[in-house]
Amino acid sequence: MINAHAKNVPEVIADLKEEFKEFAGTRLAILRSEMTAKLQTWKMATPMLLIALVLLWTAWLAFSGFLICIIAQAFSGRAWALVISFIIVAVFYGIVGGVALLVAWKQLKETGMKPEHTVRVLEQDRIWLQTEARTQL
Repeated sequence: MINAHAKNVPEVIADLKEEFKEFAGTRLAILRSEMTAKLQTWKMATPMLLIALVLLWTAWLAFSGFLICIIAQAFSGRAWALVISFIIVAVFYGIVGGVALLVAWKQLKETGMKPEHTVRVLEQDRIWLQTEARTQL
């Protein structure tokens, strides 16, 4: 008696090929969707970030001039009053800037651009395929 549900080898290979195409297409769609969302966020934030940086830089220069003038007034009457006030402000900015850089670097390393969801799905798929391969053999 012949099994009506049995498939020959070319049919099985064709089915496997189609299932793999669907599998790969789904995973690529997940990756594409996740990366598109990340890029969209960057596209929306970039112009506003540039405007903010220009305005903050201008404010920073004005504030720096103010600090230098105040410190120079404290040292008034001395030949090196402006030089000392510039050095004091530069050292202070260097310390604050270094701390800010370390904090920002830590945040960027934690977040990164790695598509976490896609990697997690692919890892689950790998485990599932290994399990299926063991049970089928």
